[in-house]
Amino acid sequence: MTDTLQASTGESTESPPPTPRQRSAARMADAAAGPLRWLVLKIALLAIVDAVAVYAVFVLFLHSEWLVLAGVVAVTILVNWIYFSRRHIPAKYLTPGIILLVVFQIFTLVYTGYIGFTNYGTGHNGSKDQAIASLMRSSLVRVEDSPTYDVAVVERFGELGLLVTDPTDGEASLGTNTQPLQPIDATMEDGKAVAVDDWTTLAFSDVLARSSDVEQLAVPASDDPNDGAIRTQDGQKGYLYTSTLVYDEAAGTMTDTATGVVYTDDGEGAFTSPEGEQLLPGWQVFVGFDNFVRAVTDASIRGPLLAVTAWTFVFAAISVASTFFLGLLLALVFQHKRMRFKNGYRILLILPYAFPAFLSALIWAGMMNESFGFINQVLLGGASVPWLTDPWLAKASVLIVNLWLGFPYMFLVCMGALQGIPEEVNEAAVVDGANPWQIFRRIKLPLLLVTVTPLLIASFAFNFNNFNLIYMLTGGGPRFTDVSLPVGHTDILISMVYKVAFTGQNRDYGLASAFTILIFIVVAAISIISFRKTKALEELN
Repeated sequence: MTDTLQASTGESTESPPPTPRQRSAARMADAAAGPLRWLVLKIALLAIVDAVAVYAVFVLFLHSEWLVLAGVVAVTILVNWIYFSRRHIPAKYLTPGIILLVVFQIFTLVYTGYIGFTNYGTGHNGSKDQAIASLMRSSLVRVEDSPTYDVAVVERFGELGLLVTDPTDGEASLGTNTQPLQPIDATMEDGKAVAVDDWTTLAFSDVLARSSDVEQLAVPASDDPNDGAIRTQDGQKGYLYTSTLVYDEAAGTMTDTATGVVYTDDGEGAFTSPEGEQLLPGWQVFVGFDNFVRAVTDASIRGPLLAVTAWTFVFAAISVASTFFLGLLLALVFQHKRMRFKNGYRILLILPYAFPAFLSALIWAGMMNESFGFINQVLLGGASVPWLTDPWLAKASVLIVNLWLGFPYMFLVCMGALQGIPEEVNEAAVVDGANPWQIFRRIKLPLLLVTVTPLLIASFAFNFNNFNLIYMLTGGGPRFTDVSLPVGHTDILISMVYKVAFTGQNRDYGLASAFTILIFIVVAAISIISFRKTKALEELN
């Protein structure tokens, strides 16, 4: 009835407009909603960061990495303080970038420099305690009258351990490959320890599935490595094993009881016999400048190092010069007013720059294959040209492919730089009677160099470390036949560093890091000198 009366009287059913007080309250609510949403988002993001930090602290605590643990805790507290504070607005924006800079740049540089002054590499990867434990473990033999221990294989965070029940007193103890047996409160069944808090007991089927890992378990019986270790074959029964090596901590020696040979800690990260034979693995020690001295005094290293260094400079210089002049030539051609279909040609010319360089290098490697490559079989009518296996042809092939990959970049750079030169300069030179060559050599080229010289320096630094091209095209080959290092005729310094560090039977990270430091010094020196020289070109402006 009310609706009928409203319709008959013509009254509106719309709600009345908000009062000024209502509008003010709505504006305050909207203003408060924005900061509230940001606060919730900030708390959620910081909760994720804190959760990751807590997990990292837990893992670092288990591995006793106290210095890194302290750093993680300090950074986490600092980040929370910055973002929950109402002040320090600039720090809120700078903190993520600074953390990423420290982790991915500064730490990497500092750690690489540190490794360059150590003997870190194959056989010298860990600490002295780890090396001693590994040596003792590798020479374990079962004690003939060893008692039988009831054992259970347990796991925590991917690490296996043994839960051992002593047959004499029934006490339970727990240990891993790196931690000796320690007494522990365990769940007992029929006088055998079967479970322990924070660890997962593996079922017999799981033990069988991981039999190789279980067989590698050798839990030290005590802190003294000479007391032997408990090992198991089936995950049910364990036996005491002792090493044929006897370690004397006071004398710093390792004695082989089978041969009677005494190996002494010579201070170079290994136990060494009087005849010079080393027990490996050794351990990581600080060796000072030995890696740098070895690089220039060891004939097996000095020869390939000098050859690779010379080729690196030649490769970088020719690559920059060839790509620049070809790009400049094409830019001059396409700048000519009578040139037609410029846009189509430009698209075709920058295609090599559009494809991934490593993929292009792989395609070129297939095309240059001596037996079935497109160049030999199709273009040369079945010829057998060793493009990638002959030392000189391999170097020429690398330069050709790099020219193909690099000229589009220089073409684009030169096109932009030439378009930035005022046309009035060219017209004034023509009025003064200069010919096209004089205009280019005395006017355009100097003005062009003002713009592109910093880019040429950057291109030199890039080609100095152009790992992708060398690795994908030739793999550094053909290999030198008279040296011990696995390097070849087309290797540059960065690919040589990779091979020294990550290929071959002996991986010498310390020597590779020393090479890396030398590369950094060379590139930095060239860049500093070149940028200072470019100041003379600024006067042309």
